[in-house]
Amino acid sequence: MVFFNSVKKYKGQDYNKLKKDCQTRGTLFIDVEFPPDERSLSKVPGKFGNIVWKRPKQICNDPKLFVEGASSGDVTQGKLGNCWFVAASSCLASFKQIWNKVIPDAKGQEWDPEKPDNYQGIFKFQFWRFGEWVEVVIDDMLPTINDQLVFIHSQSRNEFWSALLEKAYAKLFGTYEALDGGELSEALEDFTGGVSDTLDMIKMEVSSKPEERVALFARMQKEVDRTSLMAASIPATSLDDMEATTETGLVKGHAYGITAVKNVHLEGSGLFGLFNREKLPMIRLRNPWGKGEWKGAFSDGSPEWNKISSGDRTKIGLTFEEDGEFWMTFEDYCKYFVQTCICRVVNTSMFSLAKTWHEGLAHGAWKIPERAGGCPNNADSFLKNPQFMFDLVDEGDECMIQLMQKTTREKENVTMGFSILKVEMNREYRIHDVSLQEKITSTVYRNSRSIFLRHGPMKKGRYVVIPSTFDPNIEASYLFRVYTSSHNNFKELTKEKPVKSWYNCCGKAPVMVTHVHIVGADGLEKQDRTGGADPYCKCFNNFRSRSLL
Repeated sequence: MVFFNSVKKYKGQDYNKLKKDCQTRGTLFIDVEFPPDERSLSKVPGKFGNIVWKRPKQICNDPKLFVEGASSGDVTQGKLGNCWFVAASSCLASFKQIWNKVIPDAKGQEWDPEKPDNYQGIFKFQFWRFGEWVEVVIDDMLPTINDQLVFIHSQSRNEFWSALLEKAYAKLFGTYEALDGGELSEALEDFTGGVSDTLDMIKMEVSSKPEERVALFARMQKEVDRTSLMAASIPATSLDDMEATTETGLVKGHAYGITAVKNVHLEGSGLFGLFNREKLPMIRLRNPWGKGEWKGAFSDGSPEWNKISSGDRTKIGLTFEEDGEFWMTFEDYCKYFVQTCICRVVNTSMFSLAKTWHEGLAHGAWKIPERAGGCPNNADSFLKNPQFMFDLVDEGDECMIQLMQKTTREKENVTMGFSILKVEMNREYRIHDVSLQEKITSTVYRNSRSIFLRHGPMKKGRYVVIPSTFDPNIEASYLFRVYTSSHNNFKELTKEKPVKSWYNCCGKAPVMVTHVHIVGADGLEKQDRTGGADPYCKCFNNFRSRSLL
């Protein structure tokens, strides 16, 4: 796993310089860019009640950034409807290498009771934003009511990493209120720089088709091994459904962090059963509320756990505490949950033993009038959109593509998507006639922050991707990423047509393009004396041409 080395200072604030200034003056840091007052809470004064901002030392006697490390139980939702962020934070806590990037130098930022003068009330966190890592500096003033944290808090009263992380993320978007409602994939990507994919399990029919369910389980196990972050949800279909608890104990409109995907051995009988124990696919999830759990088979304390040996129960870390974490069979998971979000922390290192991807990355924008043509429904203008090219060098390879608009939570997302076309191997200029190209696929157009597609197997060759907004003449900026198994020659196609080279200055400009598409041929077999020649097609032209269309 590789992260970007360079880190941008958010709002130009330098953690080391600010901390040193506070040490010199003998004061505690107060962040003027995200002040401890109503401006940082909401655009509506008094929305969260009578808030009192307090430092951790005013809330408890022995504050800590971490108490016995980070775990999914350290993150409990508060008054904000940000279960999507809470679930992502629970996932984050399970992967030390990732949270070491998001919470850099945790040991150096920790309270040291032996050196109280070294504490200046300043913390730093890092988030991935549109292709770069950003360091966000905050003070430790937290919103409270009656000495209790109002928003995210840990089950340990003196542990504060999750509350401070939430504050840094809120600063990135302007206010705490800006985190009220969102997509789980956004937070997972901002923690990792990875690419997120949301699976619709109803469309996949995993509850009714065992073979699809087995394939999904195997896929999720592989994602766990690759340190992907995952979560699940049951979308609410109405306002009344939002945060409504079902008979099974699961909550609608709620994001659950997935903390384990395992085959658990059932108890056998006799010597034969000892060596041939049946495996039961199971999954462990966590409710970000820190309470409220699954009530079905294999819920806490249910009799089904008697089928699992005490050794295996210990091995999977089974507890029957009311901590919001619970196990369920994968079959029940597919029956009751609707969406699974997978965030892949893409490994692009050439020196890694794990699967590597070759990345193509571009920052772009839809601009009026020349580069904002709308979706394929707008036949006259679609090809005015930006166009990106990449190659697949292996037959049957696959690619991952993500289109992410650079938007803030204060502004509504534009509806967008993209189309993939297979083109000529010598394609170097923009497409001007889509009917001459092979259409591979198009995504659904949605108004989410990002659109993701993993597609394959695909034929080797050259491809062009055309990202667009649904309606024409809409301006927006975006980050576009393509991942392939081999070097892909990724680039944006910007030239409309060939230009005369300097050594051909006296010649005429290109006036014609030869485009040959072989549909089929007969009578080409046994064209040599031995009868072993492959069929072929030979084309002649009186000048060298390059594809323009």
